[in-house]
Amino acid sequence: MTVPAPALEWRCGARTFDLARRVLVMGIVNVTPDSFSDGGRFLAPGAALDHARRLLEEGADVLDVGAESTRPGAEPVPPEEQWRRLGPVIGPLAAEGACVSVDTASAAVAARALDAGAVIVNDVTALRDPGMAELVAARGAGLVLMHMRGTPRTMQLAPRYGDVATDVIEWLRVRLRAARRAGIQAACIALDPGIGFGKTVRHNLELLARLDELAAFGRPVLVGVSRKSFLGKTLELPVDERLEGGLAATAIAVFQGARIVRTHDVRATVRAVRIAEELRDARRDRPPAPADPYAGGVPPGAGGASGGGAP
Repeated sequence: MTVPAPALEWRCGARTFDLARRVLVMGIVNVTPDSFSDGGRFLAPGAALDHARRLLEEGADVLDVGAESTRPGAEPVPPEEQWRRLGPVIGPLAAEGACVSVDTASAAVAARALDAGAVIVNDVTALRDPGMAELVAARGAGLVLMHMRGTPRTMQLAPRYGDVATDVIEWLRVRLRAARRAGIQAACIALDPGIGFGKTVRHNLELLARLDELAAFGRPVLVGVSRKSFLGKTLELPVDERLEGGLAATAIAVFQGARIVRTHDVRATVRAVRIAEELRDARRDRPPAPADPYAGGVPPGAGGASGGGAP
């Protein structure tokens, strides 16, 4: 018997994604000089546009364009400088029909990006800027609320939790409620546990292993593990050799309920995600296990009224 997948929509401006069966792949476009993986490679607008178009050809559903590195220790980038980098990239991509997400914590930057055609705001601070919630609510944009302990500059300074999954889930529950009170529609919101943002290697692994608990909220869960340091520390590998580890973690995240994955390596990730989806759906669609005929009783031949038992 096939069990219908529960409805799960993500509204992003005029676009609505049905995530009940198909996971979205979000390609990363870093228009930065200092991102941990590819800083500087796509800082020039032409290079960024070529890279973004290549990610679309490889199967990206969404392009997440950011101009402020959020690697551990990174310093903030002023809004005007962010937009100087973003403006020549977001407008052309949106005009070509791409679904564009702007990766920013600044309401001023987000407003200009939405004006230029972006339809999603990926906010690693989960509405810390007082103007962000009002902006997203008014525009009906898609929104990603991400968990982060502290700021990129401070987040990796001895992060501690009582129980990391419980703490992160409760924090996101509070931010989700705040977003709803600010007038943002639930259907517009996705949740990101913030892998690598204020977490140790063990914290990241525990969050991924218990991702189903966050997925139970009923809002799409976004996960980004691509090339991150917990993979490198676990495998003892540099950033340019973490693809296989990232694919394994991404596939498991999908199996555990992630509906959006963010990656530098789109082609390989799309392939891994599709297999993970099939396995996830096969588990959901499996027929119910047959009833145990011996439940609550004694198997035949194991003794009974005749007094027969083990020799």
